[in-house]
Amino acid sequence: MREIVLDTETTGLDPKSGHRVVEIGCVELLNHVATGETYHCYINPQRPMPAEAERIHGLSDSFLADKPLFAAVAEGFLEFIASAPLIIHNAAFDLGFLNMELKKLARPVIPPDRAIDTVKLARRKFPGAPANLDALCRRFGVDLSVRTKHGALLDSELLAEVYLELVGGRQPGLTLDQAGAKAAAAEGAVPEAVPQSRAARSHAASDAESAAHAAFIENMKNPIWRRQ
Repeated sequence: MREIVLDTETTGLDPKSGHRVVEIGCVELLNHVATGETYHCYINPQRPMPAEAERIHGLSDSFLADKPLFAAVAEGFLEFIASAPLIIHNAAFDLGFLNMELKKLARPVIPPDRAIDTVKLARRKFPGAPANLDALCRRFGVDLSVRTKHGALLDSELLAEVYLELVGGRQPGLTLDQAGAKAAAAEGAVPEAVPQSRAARSHAASDAESAAHAAFIENMKNPIWRRQ
């Protein structure tokens, strides 16, 4: 099962008031295991970056000035997500922005029922508890030390770990490590040999056990062991 964990950064909170997407980050999961395949891009929003938004993600007008427009990245983004379910934290927000960008290009929008909202998953699993990404990372022991500001790809990577915990958790050592397996094969490692089965041991009674049994049946009336 292929799933895509997705996050965006924007110039503000409402696409209907003219705010735009400035960053998209995606992480691919296959059967709930991160494959290492990602999609990431920065986007020129063609409008000034409000100071309050820049404080959150650190993306300035000067940094975004030479980045491509959404029209230039749309095809690559859509090819990457393909038809996979989308894992999004507060899905209505990100889909609202992405669909506004797609509408500007007269492209089909992403239907809401395609998204799995991890905010809703967290609220069902932990009623009344904080459901923001930072709080969930702390709850599940996901390392936040590298997160000084919001970033679409970094937040997608963190959300992938949180999502896997929300849907049942992971047991260390049980994830697939294809790279490790290939490296071991290249070094000539071979699987451990299956231990040989042990020879059957004798279950015959010892002389002492036979004598004890004989003494025991002497006290029995017409024991079956002496019947012909």
